[in-house]
Amino acid sequence: MSFFITGTDTGVGKTLVSSALLWSLAASGRRAVGMKPVAAGLEQVDGAWCNEDVVQLQAAGNVEAPLALRCPYLLREPVSPHLAARAEGVRVELPPLLSAFEALRALADVVVVEGVGGFRVPLGEGFDSADLAAALGLPVVLVVGLRLGCLNHALLSAEAIRARGLVLAGWVGSHIDPDMRALEGNLDTLRRHLNAPLLGVVPHLAAPDAASAARHLDLGALRA
Repeated sequence: MSFFITGTDTGVGKTLVSSALLWSLAASGRRAVGMKPVAAGLEQVDGAWCNEDVVQLQAAGNVEAPLALRCPYLLREPVSPHLAARAEGVRVELPPLLSAFEALRALADVVVVEGVGGFRVPLGEGFDSADLAAALGLPVVLVVGLRLGCLNHALLSAEAIRARGLVLAGWVGSHIDPDMRALEGNLDTLRRHLNAPLLGVVPHLAAPDAASAARHLDLGALRA
């Protein structure tokens, strides 16, 4: 079984949760690999261009796979992928993404596919992250950034996921605002209205990493 990870927005802890899922799966003895189909935003590390999200996903899994499969489209500018691609004269297309996923699935027991930003982020001309998720047909895990406005963002995202005929396998609360008011009240509202299993709440961590975040997740609650 593989999963598609999306978020209520950008910067909500999606990569941390994806890495935590990978770490847990690998620790349970399964061959797990992360995929970031499209990544926008590169930095130089030891003379090489890399994307932090892609690096974190690779470190959390336990399957070696070529970068071309783990991230078919690696774009330089940290902006919406369709704009980053346009700036580089690149056309992001669906078939190479699906082909890379199938190749990874042949190498691993589980592929954790991390989307870009929220569920409807444009990826290329005429298609977005929701189209990719629908084409993959994977159960979706929604990362909810716990801050003011999260109720609307989470409920709209869940509605969009189900409108594509996809299963909302579960959701994770990501405590990105340590000063958020009425945290428990918001969590209770989400529990009652999302109609999907709560896989855990990742607290605001001083030094976030896959292993520490994984301690707050319950993969047994996943709905396939």
